[in-house]
Amino acid sequence: MQALAEQLQAQHIEPVLFDFPYMVKAKALNKKRPPDRLPVLLQAMTEQVESLPTDLPLYLAGKSMGGRVATMLLDTLKLPGIAYGYPFHPIGKPERLRVEHLQQLEQPLLIVQGERDTFGNQQEVAGYSLSRSVELAWLADGDHSFKPRKASGLNQQQHIQQAALLSARFIQEQLCSD
Repeated sequence: MQALAEQLQAQHIEPVLFDFPYMVKAKALNKKRPPDRLPVLLQAMTEQVESLPTDLPLYLAGKSMGGRVATMLLDTLKLPGIAYGYPFHPIGKPERLRVEHLQQLEQPLLIVQGERDTFGNQQEVAGYSLSRSVELAWLADGDHSFKPRKASGLNQQQHIQQAALLSARFIQEQLCSD
């Protein structure tokens, strides 16, 4: 997220980064911790959003689980959003979809996903029924971290730059439609 935040800044987008409570604890203890339960994650992100100034356009975004949490709050908070590497299902369990709220979503959402993401690749996601407010953008040969294979001729930094460009375009389109 740090590299993506830098690329977003280069696009004149000012990201506000934060850590979920379990991440703060893990850093303090210098020890891995499991994620908090979903209600705790939702509350932490809601509190973060409520602490932000309201005089500028706000887009709720996150990477992987953070993106999932963000997408679950979009309609409640009446905000558009961006999810980077959305976890459509647990790894190796494509039958356990995490898309129910994405089927009903009313707020605009951009999902930037690697074509080979193990949490939902391009072929799998093509078969999902998602709301018309969900826009998908695919990064060629990218995995969950947007890293492509060497044989593709691409690199992770290029994909991070592309994710920032896609985000800037999405935000511009949303601002122009308001």
